[in-house]
Amino acid sequence: MVDGQKERSVTLAAVSGAHGVAGEVRLKLFGEGVAALKRYRAFNDSSLTLAKLRDDGKGGAIARFDEIRDRTAAEKLRGTALTVPRSAMPALEDGEYYHADLIGLPAFTEAGEALGRCIAVENFGAGDVLEIERPVSESDGGKRPRRFMVPMTPGAVPEWNEERLVINAAYAED
Repeated sequence: MVDGQKERSVTLAAVSGAHGVAGEVRLKLFGEGVAALKRYRAFNDSSLTLAKLRDDGKGGAIARFDEIRDRTAAEKLRGTALTVPRSAMPALEDGEYYHADLIGLPAFTEAGEALGRCIAVENFGAGDVLEIERPVSESDGGKRPRRFMVPMTPGAVPEWNEERLVINAAYAED
């Protein structure tokens, strides 16, 4: 924990439903596959302990948790996100990032002009795209924040760190 704040958690998968009658669940994976998920034993602040995990052959996984004994209990988990503390994640190489590290960061132009805050990281197949939300302003009616998207490429986002994103101003124009 930093400054008394709860450590950020990272979602690695979500329970999409029950599998069979013995308490197994189907998982939708958000990471790099079953192998990446297998490095963790406990999820959701240790409330779920992984007993068994296997690939489902369809891009997801089938899991059994020690705490889930039957289909009824497994069905109650539908929609549950499986999280681990950010500190449990493997170290990254230069130029790599976890989506969770970018979400919430303030965004600035190279000249230092505040643009807003990163509220999402999407990937539609061609690479990551940051969604930046501008603050509500009186000049645009003050009704709701405006948003824009920026590809996570060196040309569009020449710099980022744990404190801020720097965005090429050409990508921030409305």
